[in-house]
Amino acid sequence: MRGCVSQVWLERQARNAPDGRVLLHYRGDSDSHLVRGLVAIAIALYSDHTAKEILATDAFAVFRELGLEQHLTPQRSNGVRAMIERIRADALAPV
Repeated sequence: MRGCVSQVWLERQARNAPDGRVLLHYRGDSDSHLVRGLVAIAIALYSDHTAKEILATDAFAVFRELGLEQHLTPQRSNGVRAMIERIRADALAPV
């Protein structure tokens, strides 16, 4: 992801739910243990949801609610923002 010193890898896969909805499934990793945890939180928020649900989820509010935002350096915050924006862009892209 751009904006973060650490490397982040995200993979999106579209899956059909039994009710016919298309769910976006994410997998991710990082070369940093801290960032790997942030990736895991983002994946827990967004994975296996519809594009509409993803776009309706405010990850930044969740990160603030968890108190994480105040503990992240500006560079890490930029990296989180880039990761969330990438996931949201995936939700807007055709499947």
